[in-house]
Amino acid sequence: MAHDVTRYNDRNGRRDLSLFDDFFDSMLGAWDNYSARVPAVDIEETPENYTIKAEMPGFSENNVKITVDKHVLHISGTVDETEKEKDRDGRKYLIKERRHESFERSFSLPDGLDESAISADFKNGVLEITLPKTPEEKPRQIEVKIGK
Repeated sequence: MAHDVTRYNDRNGRRDLSLFDDFFDSMLGAWDNYSARVPAVDIEETPENYTIKAEMPGFSENNVKITVDKHVLHISGTVDETEKEKDRDGRKYLIKERRHESFERSFSLPDGLDESAISADFKNGVLEITLPKTPEEKPRQIEVKIGK
């Protein structure tokens, strides 16, 4: 006897979902799918810099592009066509939750950054971008000389 593997949420034992529940499940499900298509990030701040860490499993540093344009940081990743998993040899997916899609994500940058010194490191599927702050400009006093 063959058993199908399915994803099931029975809402605390209730199996009869109303039309209202189905509507919200589909709407929130779409939101959930969007969040699965872009990398999860952590953003930290220290007195010297900001750091963005993005989880990017399945990507390599060759498939990641980072640009800064008009105070906006863009992170994008492309999936090599040969890396995409395809149904082959008569196999079919019963559950497919892992994503292998291209993405783009953007962040507005705050004032006070040295955009020319932004650096990035990619290690173990985590992209770490360091955004150094410019030294805080302190008011300087101008000496007033008495005319002779």
